[in-house]
Amino acid sequence: MNTLVAPSIRVDRASDTQIVNGLSIDVEDYFQVSAFACHVDRGRWESMECRIEGNIERILSLLSAVDVRATFFTLGWIAERYPALVRRLSDAGHEIASHGFEHHRASDQAPAAFLADIRLAKAILEDVAGREVRGYRAPSFSIGPSNRWAFEAIAEAGYRYSSSIYPIRHDHYGYPEAPRFAHEARPGLLEVPVSTVRVLRTNWPAGGGGYFRLMPYAVSRWSLARINECDKQPAIFYFHPWELDPEQPRIPGIGTKTRFRHYVNLRRMAPRLGRLLSDFRWDRVDRVIIDGAA
Repeated sequence: MNTLVAPSIRVDRASDTQIVNGLSIDVEDYFQVSAFACHVDRGRWESMECRIEGNIERILSLLSAVDVRATFFTLGWIAERYPALVRRLSDAGHEIASHGFEHHRASDQAPAAFLADIRLAKAILEDVAGREVRGYRAPSFSIGPSNRWAFEAIAEAGYRYSSSIYPIRHDHYGYPEAPRFAHEARPGLLEVPVSTVRVLRTNWPAGGGGYFRLMPYAVSRWSLARINECDKQPAIFYFHPWELDPEQPRIPGIGTKTRFRHYVNLRRMAPRLGRLLSDFRWDRVDRVIIDGAA
């Protein structure tokens, strides 16, 4: 199909035959996003107002209302400071996965430093949650054709799967030549890309993040339904806790494009997520991809 038309199939979340999609949350605070790295020195993190607890509460309320479990790709830095929060997520049946320790982009690290970072994060998360951590997501989807060595490090650190590729073109990340769906990145390690929809021989973003806030909800709903109904594949969707927080402190000095991407439609995020959770079936990424749970 070459035109964007609404699918004729009505999405019925209660249907046992409907594909189950993977829901994920990148657990980082507003001042830790990569786009702010040149405006917020890491040495200031300890003194910044941390809003992660309240934002996770908002997410848990949304998930509880529809009885959905999700995967929380969590920074080791967050887990060290808020261990009770991580334990609560784990005890509630959500998957605890790794987002690295300090939100360093994989593409900005040497192999030894990258391995040390993801090993440290895994150890902290497993100690806090009391469960094996099987998944890893690179900050800003920062694995691409120039640093595929990172998959060797991820496997060496003991992870079972990665979700570190977004197969689109973007000014800060993207690997459009990569497979769109789960595949073996190296023996023993699956890569689970964030979802795209294929239209006009191009991959378009369908997996959440800023695109979900910036575009009309109908576009995201159409895209995810197309992945389920035409590709016969589960979608992998993600968002951040700070995206539900319109009252977060503003970072001074950022450019117009960064300000637009980060702050637009924050107030609409929670209602949109509520619709998304009701319109599709969702579960943890590990159960959807690794365990094949329906």
